Amino acid sequence: MNANKSDSSIFSKILRNGVLILLLIIFISIVFNFRNRQEKTAVALISSAVSSKELSGVFIRNEEVRYHSGAGIISYKVADGGKLGTDTVIAEVYADDAQIGRNREIEKLTRELDILRKIQNPGTIESAQPSTLSESIEESYRSLIYSRDMGDFETLKKDMEDLLIDMSTYQIITKQVSGFNQQITDINAQLALLKSESVKPIETIKSPRSAYFVSYCDGYEKELTPDKLDKLTIAELNSITDRRSDDKQIVGKLIDGFGWYLAGVIDNSKKEYAIGNAVKLRFDSSAETFRGVIKDVRDEGDASRSIIIIECSQFNYDLVKHRVEKCEIIKGEYRGLKVPRQAIRFADITQETTAASEGGEPATSVVNYKGVYIIKGEQVTFKKIDVIYEGSDYVLSAVHEEDGSYLSLYDDIMLEGAEADG
Repeated sequence: MNANKSDSSIFSKILRNGVLILLLIIFISIVFNFRNRQEKTAVALISSAVSSKELSGVFIRNEEVRYHSGAGIISYKVADGGKLGTDTVIAEVYADDAQIGRNREIEKLTRELDILRKIQNPGTIESAQPSTLSESIEESYRSLIYSRDMGDFETLKKDMEDLLIDMSTYQIITKQVSGFNQQITDINAQLALLKSESVKPIETIKSPRSAYFVSYCDGYEKELTPDKLDKLTIAELNSITDRRSDDKQIVGKLIDGFGWYLAGVIDNSKKEYAIGNAVKLRFDSSAETFRGVIKDVRDEGDASRSIIIIECSQFNYDLVKHRVEKCEIIKGEYRGLKVPRQAIRFADITQETTAASEGGEPATSVVNYKGVYIIKGEQVTFKKIDVIYEGSDYVLSAVHEEDGSYLSLYDDIMLEGAEADG
């Protein structure tokens, strides 16, 4: 009886150990297959790409130089990039800089006085509520931070004034201060004194038409004009630099903002750019993107060094800071399923070409499609791809949600061994 128990115990141990070994083999096999599959597949995910080229762009515009007599000191009334109207005062000329300092102080005090009067406005104080002002303060603060981050200093100045008005009004209605009457009186006294000492400018320069203004010239104003675009050469474009004229009689220049051009040299050996193509321009000096149309593409015998000329009608003050600037020409922005180039295969697919005649068989043909092999469970299936962009080691395929024959989001793409497995 003891012998039977001993045999049974030995058999149970062998069986148990056998099951454990079998489970261990299965576990190792699963891990190995999983790791092996991970190494040979890639998941189809949505990705974005931009087709663009960088170049050193030269601004070509209609520009008019404005002069003064050369005597005295210039006080500008318009900032660089500022918009002018007809008869807008561009600058005033004074015998010395004493009056320029007085004018700046008058402008500063006048701005402070306007803010205090807005705060003291009885209608504003009577209708203001602490809760409403608190929300307005938060909104003004967020707008101020955004303008600062975007480098929009004109809007930033307005945001600062709005925040100051809201905070000061809040102080009045919560009885933290009684008002700003004394400050208003003091500023009025200072303004009266400064104005009594003021002298008239010896010369005033005005704008004869609507335009943008820049307070410098570079000597290219008559050379780089729209009517000379077809005569530009690669050597000429490469020789143009940012520079400043030292002519003491120059006040600055007027720039037409309704139409300007960008010229540069690019590699167009693949014929990616052609006349009439719509593009976008992005400059180092501006957060904004500008739309343009290619007006001309030509080379001097070597397409890898082609002159490209882009016409643009959008304009802002950032674009007047330089004559030459690094620029990115964006031809297209694409979004699709990212497919590693090494996974792309070709397969013959039989498909119907015409409807079947009455009682007959439908006509078919074999078409060779570009696509990839995917793993679904234990099956390997060929899926077509619709290439909309080609990168160096990948392509983007358009999403065809209603056609199951095309690659879909989250498909498991085989990277190697597809033909053998297929």
